[in-house]
Amino acid sequence: MFENLLDLVKQHAGDAIINNPAIPNDRNNEAISEATNSIAGGLQGLFSQSGGLKDIIKMFSGQNQGTTTNNIAQSLSGGLIENLMSKFGINSQSAGSIASSLIPSVLSSLVSKTNDPNDSSFNIQDIFNKFSGGQTSGMDIAGLLSKAKSGALDLDGDGDTDLQDIMQMMSKSGGAGGILDKLKGLFGG
Repeated sequence: MFENLLDLVKQHAGDAIINNPAIPNDRNNEAISEATNSIAGGLQGLFSQSGGLKDIIKMFSGQNQGTTTNNIAQSLSGGLIENLMSKFGINSQSAGSIASSLIPSVLSSLVSKTNDPNDSSFNIQDIFNKFSGGQTSGMDIAGLLSKAKSGALDLDGDGDTDLQDIMQMMSKSGGAGGILDKLKGLFGG
């Protein structure tokens, strides 16, 4: 999966990295690799946060996709900006420009490719398993996203699946265990 993410970053690296005078041409591949690592590491970090998990579920299920993708992109940008500044010696404005140009387009393509039945380069189950450290193994992630998209997980009836719904789900099941255990219970996992 990392190679597919690297390829996706390469596809979107044109103006952000390859044609950017702030990144020397002989270091383009290094910058692309750094961007890929930052995105992968940032996504993995979001999976460990209840708010981040909520945003990831919303992003892949298509709920408020523009807003949610922007929230995730902002979260991922900080790490990329720091890494570009420290490893390539570029200023914060140039690093911020690279991150704001690259990350949203990569995330949008990732969601599009994941949801395209004719594109097997990314599998939603593999993405969740990888970035959750295997905690979603045995869960029906596609089913979870389908339920989120249809509103079936909107337990408080406010029009979206959010932290309040997840907390309500946890309280109905006794509140013990991690959030992923509760989500697994929805699918008999």
